[in-house]
Amino acid sequence: MTGSVPAPLVAVLDGSTPPGVLSWPADRPVAQALAAAADAGWSGAALDLEGAADKAEFLDRCARALRFPDWFGGNWDALADCLTDLSWCPAGRGRLLVITGWQSFAGAAPADWGMVENILADAVAYWRGTDTGLAVILARGRAG
Repeated sequence: MTGSVPAPLVAVLDGSTPPGVLSWPADRPVAQALAAAADAGWSGAALDLEGAADKAEFLDRCARALRFPDWFGGNWDALADCLTDLSWCPAGRGRLLVITGWQSFAGAAPADWGMVENILADAVAYWRGTDTGLAVILARGRAG
């Protein structure tokens, strides 16, 4: 795993560094991150935001990609609740969320992206120090 996966992710997956929000090189396929997570016993999900232009589209993509429960309310509070509950999502040793195309969304809806960044940071902090941390990768490349 360590040969093809950047050291910061390796350190999170092996538990030597607390989970956080990480970047991912544009020249590496995000499938490598998801495969490394699976190899380490983590569950993983990919969220592609390419072309998402507003809050409603962002939340819809989250609900589909992350398989949110039926009670997801489609607003910022519900997103925060889903990311800090996670009882509906298998944990394994931890959870990895890989986000691609986020620059497109951030450019189209900068205020909403700011809210997303805060929610993600809060969710990562909430799970830090537990047996099933949450790590988020903001990939610089595309999903494919």
